Amino acid sequence: MDKEKQVAQLHWKIQQWKLHFQLMDDEILFIDRLLNSNAFRSNIPNLFERLMDYKNRLEKINRRSETIRAHISSQENNLGSISDKAIISNDLNIFKKNDQIQVEIDACLGDFQNLKSEIFNYTGGILINNNPERE
Repeated sequence: MDKEKQVAQLHWKIQQWKLHFQLMDDEILFIDRLLNSNAFRSNIPNLFERLMDYKNRLEKINRRSETIRAHISSQENNLGSISDKAIISNDLNIFKKNDQIQVEIDACLGDFQNLKSEIFNYTGGILINNNPERE
């Protein structure tokens, strides 16, 4: 594959990464609001502790994503600096770094998906039911 196609593919991949994190931001905002709401039954044992644990874990993922985004931004800047000339050894590092970032992203997004599922599975069963026909 020629260099121009490789650079175009890397640029497309970076745009996809940024989109995934933008979507994750929206989901984190929703989950944070859910965890801070009064939508849960009050008679649930250890509710406060569980919600605090979820909030802390969500914040860790958020900080981790910020670090990864900095790597993505740096990678995007490096990609822009590749000249139109033949690939030199420094340019090969960009491709290796891309693979490393992909591994970090996959792990972060996977951890987020697992946490999100855990939160929704737990909270779905303890929401206040305002429908008197169901009680």
